[in-house]
Amino acid sequence: MPKASLRENLIAAAVQQFHAHGYAATGVKDITDAAGAPKGSFYNHFPSKEALAVVALERYGETMRLEHLRDSSVAPLTRLREHFESLRDANVRTEFNRGCLVGDLTVEVADHSDSVRATVRDSFQAWSDALALAIADAQEAGDVAKTLDASTLARFVLSAWEGALISARADRSARAFEAFFTVVFGVLLR
Repeated sequence: MPKASLRENLIAAAVQQFHAHGYAATGVKDITDAAGAPKGSFYNHFPSKEALAVVALERYGETMRLEHLRDSSVAPLTRLREHFESLRDANVRTEFNRGCLVGDLTVEVADHSDSVRATVRDSFQAWSDALALAIADAQEAGDVAKTLDASTLARFVLSAWEGALISARADRSARAFEAFFTVVFGVLLR
């Protein structure tokens, strides 16, 4: 297996550092230290911390398992539930210390950076589109009412999930996740 490049190490370190500490609390030195790279090498790969944040968001998006939401060999509601269960479980494993990097950087950076705002907008759109596909499949299977279009439901479910993450972090408990699953899968997606 080939050794990861310095650029890849910087990206991985940025994802981890931004997710663990936030954008403002993470300096270039924190990222280079975590990557085992000299600080000066950072600028050989990225013009700024903001530019790296854009790449880190894109990389984080690749970990969201959106392809599972499109897997037609799995029942649509099962895909949706498993998607959110895996995200919930990851949050519980980190003891509610990390939410969603896309949501976190939206709140922290998007008002000040057009490039970060565009990337988080695209990230949320890709996520919403994948959710909408699974919801539409569930509607076609007769498992979810067609009262609302799949895109509207997907955007609402995504917004509810982001809110549940914030609440879980504030409470340091899974209560918000329990409410999310009860309402989304017990009422909304029926």
